[in-house]
Amino acid sequence: MEIAQENSDRALGERMKALRMAQPMTLNELSQRAGVSRAMISRIERGEASPTAQLLARLCSALDTTLSRFFAPDEEAGYPLLRRDEQRVWRDPGTGYLRRSVSPDGMGSPVDIVEVEFPPGASVVFEPQQFDDGQTQHLWLFEGRLTMTTGEATHILEPGDCLFMRLADGHSFHNPHSQPARYTVILHRSKV
Repeated sequence: MEIAQENSDRALGERMKALRMAQPMTLNELSQRAGVSRAMISRIERGEASPTAQLLARLCSALDTTLSRFFAPDEEAGYPLLRRDEQRVWRDPGTGYLRRSVSPDGMGSPVDIVEVEFPPGASVVFEPQQFDDGQTQHLWLFEGRLTMTTGEATHILEPGDCLFMRLADGHSFHNPHSQPARYTVILHRSKV
């Protein structure tokens, strides 16, 4: 279910504020940790601005969380089946890439599965995270091609290829081709 952008921005802002307040952390502290202006964070929290994936990743890192945990509700118990029309969807306003949270919530699993549709010509850079809690991810490409840079290494991915990455490392996703890339990211939250 793709939520209207206005409702999505408001929900994203409420989630950001709840995570910040749970720390507890002031707007100034989050601004300093993330390297993002206090005014921008305030606009995001009020639902007046849509952060790009890069900006949201910086804010999540400063809040000691990940994008997957950011989008996951704080539910204690869940149901083992999550139908496609119930899955949370977020579109990056900067690149247009679509991120779908596929995993059922509240199951106590250390694994999150995310489906991504990455547009032609799009690029996203995720800076190294400030903390390294051992989380890892696999990127499994189904359609299209993708150029991935992790640390110093660059990999050209073709359909069926799977790339392992540590979440704390910096990553660059680039689709220089004319077709969209469709892939799944499998995140593992437990330490390796």
